[in-house]
Amino acid sequence: MKRVTIYTDGACSGNPGLGGWGAVLMYGDKKLELNGGEEQTTNNRMELLAVIKGLQALKYACEVDLYSDSAYTVNAFTQGWLEGWKKNGWKKADGKPVLNDDLWKQLIELCNVHAVTFHKVKGHADNEWNNRCDFLARSAIEEIRAKIGFETSKNG
Repeated sequence: MKRVTIYTDGACSGNPGLGGWGAVLMYGDKKLELNGGEEQTTNNRMELLAVIKGLQALKYACEVDLYSDSAYTVNAFTQGWLEGWKKNGWKKADGKPVLNDDLWKQLIELCNVHAVTFHKVKGHADNEWNNRCDFLARSAIEEIRAKIGFETSKNG
């Protein structure tokens, strides 16, 4: 199995609001940068979508070291939150529904294909690849903002 490193980040301008995600995939000396966004979303959804899109870009089952500054994402895997949520019918300990269960379920499926090890990194610090993902996520937000502005002025 090939060993791949993936860094991911999500961002939101307003929460909810315009959102973007970024991912950098690395294998040997090869790098692939991905990003995208949505007009109405949340930061947590963008964090999850960054991981999903990064894993979906892999053509074969891989061993993946995945780095994220999202405690929400990393802790769900490393602290057993997902097992509890699934056992409780996708309800949290307080009985409220788990938010973003649609994305969590996609991510679980991808983690069944790939051997993923999650690593928490400090956000907005000195990690080159986390900072690059943040830039990619924010760039996606700016692209959406420009598109909306263009469409608004175009349509009067």
